[in-house]
Amino acid sequence: MDETLPGVAADAEVQVDEARLRANASRNALNRLVRCLFAERLLDAEALLWAHDANQAWLPLWQQRLVLHFSDLRRAPARTLRNRGAIDVVDEAGRRRRIDGPAELITLVAPALAISPAPDGVATLIRDVEDSMRNDVMARRHRDSWSAELRTQVADAGEPGLLAYLADSLPSHLAAMTLDQWGALEGHPFYPTWKAKPNLAPDDVAALSPEFGARVRVRVGALRKQWAYVEKMPHVESYADWFAQNFPDLWQDWVKGLHERGQSADDWLPLPVHIWHLDHFVRREFAAEIAAGVFDPDGPDIVTLPSMSFRTMLPFSTQPRPFIKLPVAIWMTSEQRTLQAKSIHMGPRLSRLIADILSQEPELQDSLEIFTEELGAILHHPTTGDEHPGRFLSVVYRNSDALARHDGLLPVTVAALLTASPIDGRPLLCELIARSGDQSEAAPVAFFRAYAAIVVRPVLAMYLLYGVAFEAHQQNSSVLFDATGRPRKLLIRDFGDGRSFAPLFQQRGHRIEPFTREGILPTTFDDDISLVRSFVIDACFVCHLHEVALCLDEHYLFAHTTPWHILREEIESAFDALRPRMLSDAFWLDERKAFLEQPWPTRSVLRMHLERYRDYRVEHELPNPVADLA
Repeated sequence: MDETLPGVAADAEVQVDEARLRANASRNALNRLVRCLFAERLLDAEALLWAHDANQAWLPLWQQRLVLHFSDLRRAPARTLRNRGAIDVVDEAGRRRRIDGPAELITLVAPALAISPAPDGVATLIRDVEDSMRNDVMARRHRDSWSAELRTQVADAGEPGLLAYLADSLPSHLAAMTLDQWGALEGHPFYPTWKAKPNLAPDDVAALSPEFGARVRVRVGALRKQWAYVEKMPHVESYADWFAQNFPDLWQDWVKGLHERGQSADDWLPLPVHIWHLDHFVRREFAAEIAAGVFDPDGPDIVTLPSMSFRTMLPFSTQPRPFIKLPVAIWMTSEQRTLQAKSIHMGPRLSRLIADILSQEPELQDSLEIFTEELGAILHHPTTGDEHPGRFLSVVYRNSDALARHDGLLPVTVAALLTASPIDGRPLLCELIARSGDQSEAAPVAFFRAYAAIVVRPVLAMYLLYGVAFEAHQQNSSVLFDATGRPRKLLIRDFGDGRSFAPLFQQRGHRIEPFTREGILPTTFDDDISLVRSFVIDACFVCHLHEVALCLDEHYLFAHTTPWHILREEIESAFDALRPRMLSDAFWLDERKAFLEQPWPTRSVLRMHLERYRDYRVEHELPNPVADLA
């Protein structure tokens, strides 16, 4: 007779599951660290000693008289090293032991790093990686139950996959946001602290984060009009009228609340505030402004869906409403998520510039759409003009019309394409490729050729012809897919930090007022286009297209070509098509060489973290993955 108590068995299962999740989180963190350490040349990839017929490799740490052994380390283009096995450390006596987690790896390699970290750089990195792992465990525990729920719903609906189910069962904007939240699991490919929120309690992490399918309240407070700087696109006549038109019920409740408190709505502007930010930061740090009647923290709430960025929120409504982008005084991936004056000023200005360009470029309109940032506001001292405190009390509204599709196209945030499906565990892009019905090598080849073209052509056209750089990484880029799984359009968002090169768009008759403030990095350049180019390459080519190529290479057999050959051909095709319209042949040749032959610059995220962000523009170069493939 089995006398095992049901509760004991259940507890044992929970412990086993927790151990699995912790092991997965540790492995995830180790793999990210290995990739970042070698990509940024913090450890020398040339010093690796490789087995002749396997993926084993050894790295001597001479100063410590140790050797690291990688049991399965796989090489890919752009100095991409993907760790897929255990890592051991061997001492000078030949004793071997398994590295049990990222903290031990960081500690071991710290003396061998090619840089000198800040005094607290290593300790802070270990802290943030461990916090990230804790949050990863929670997110994947939730993902297990969410996946089971979705599998049941998809099966009951008789749909072939998650994308088809969402497209058929939800309004297009809610289907797109569900996918955006689904894709929030993994985070930026080069952030070793991908889920770090060290000052956020575990319950708050789950309640506020998109990877948990969160629903988050936003309080609509009130800011005195004379204390607000407002930036708007030309079609927006006034902040109040725009808000009333786009949030009619919320506007009425806001006006009613002010009247009940003895105030006139004519003296105020509605200012949304993230509920956590309000309760844990604003009430304390802006107590003087609240007491003086500059900011009123009372008002109606609206329930929102946090997007992949955590602090850009889509109102949870059957009718699409504008996104609300807000500051949140939370440290995420070791940066505090403020919303600076630069974003308030430049988001609507760049949105206008890009919209004007698209109105004159029918071919670009066929392949590119944008989320315009129609309106922004920030706390602005009426006497001194100081907007620095306003980085914690500001808002940008982003039009969501591009998600309200009536053409049968489904918007999918790129990071979601690379996230495991709840149905079969394969990346969601595999579901799109399978729609062709072709089981041969031709299917992924045709998919990536169409995908690369729909991304490369508009991104390069905007940059090469107009000097406008999209930050087209996995979070800011969505792709519109038709019912056959074919990519049809690129959809871009987030222009507050976008870079531009004035001589190019000015030559074609466009103007933009640049934002300049002491101590704030500019985004509009007049003399050096390299800073604009590196922005394009880092976001679009390194963090987006190279990652899609890696994903396809891992899940499909490319016997006759590779994703990087396809990418090169599409870049070449884009340059050829744009050549007659470019500034000069010399410019065309220089830019072509930068994209096709020269190393690709990208942000040194791990180094910045170790150096405690004393320089936000540190870059390193990666071998160009499409060079020498002609």
